[in-house]
Amino acid sequence: MYVLERTQIVPAPRAKVFPFFADAANLETITPPLLGFTILTPRPIHMEAGTLIDYKIKISGIPIKWRTRIEAYDPPTMFIDVQLNGPYKTWRHTHTFRDVPGGTEIGDHVEYELPFGPLGTIAHVLMVKRQLKTIFDYRTKVMTEMFGGAPS
Repeated sequence: MYVLERTQIVPAPRAKVFPFFADAANLETITPPLLGFTILTPRPIHMEAGTLIDYKIKISGIPIKWRTRIEAYDPPTMFIDVQLNGPYKTWRHTHTFRDVPGGTEIGDHVEYELPFGPLGTIAHVLMVKRQLKTIFDYRTKVMTEMFGGAPS
């Protein structure tokens, strides 16, 4: 099991930041274009525990369908999405939002595991770890452009 941790402080109130993340349509905005990320679930998507969301992404040009379920939803402090079907053996992404001096701290805690045993481990070292860094770096850049601030 691998863990990815990120935090970013943006100079905007949580009352503005949380709804941005709670709107699944915004995932297309914060995901790098090279992934060809498309939401397949009809919109609007009502977010709550149990909500299912279907996506399509491209990894190295190969289209992959991805389904997540919102496991927990506690506005405006956190939500958790869990992969039901997709490229990972397991994927559990906890999004947290807390008030800090000057704005909102956005936290990400992702626990993930790759399929294919030792081959998955090799793929992680050679490609996946770097791809996830690129994806979250892009998201940080977009959030900074939209809300201001800098990564922390």
